[in-house]
Amino acid sequence: MKKTILIALFLVSLTGWAQEEKAEVIVQKQVEAYNSRDIEAFLSFYSDDVKIYSYPNKLVTEGKAAMRESYASFFKNAKVLDCKIVKRIVRNTIVIDEELVKYNDQEFGGVAIYEVINNKIVSVSFIE
Repeated sequence: MKKTILIALFLVSLTGWAQEEKAEVIVQKQVEAYNSRDIEAFLSFYSDDVKIYSYPNKLVTEGKAAMRESYASFFKNAKVLDCKIVKRIVRNTIVIDEELVKYNDQEFGGVAIYEVINNKIVSVSFIE
């Protein structure tokens, strides 16, 4: 009985670890696509009905089509675009990134809170 419980706990911990790894990998890949200004690759990591919030809960953008509209010109007008992750926290399906972004001659920092479900980013909350 003890062995069965220990094995079950081990498997549950592995499942949680796998979710964290997947979420972190997906968020990292979208950061890389962002930095290379590849709109299609960038959007491929988001769900069709993704919601983008200004923290804590002000809905700014809803849906991948709306993201395409706002990010396409942003990417096109970027001579310099670089997002560096200063710090990352991963808990199950949530990835929290402290980011430092260079956009042309501007530099700004912020925090992005990503939620990943079924290998897609379903929501992002930005804290300026």
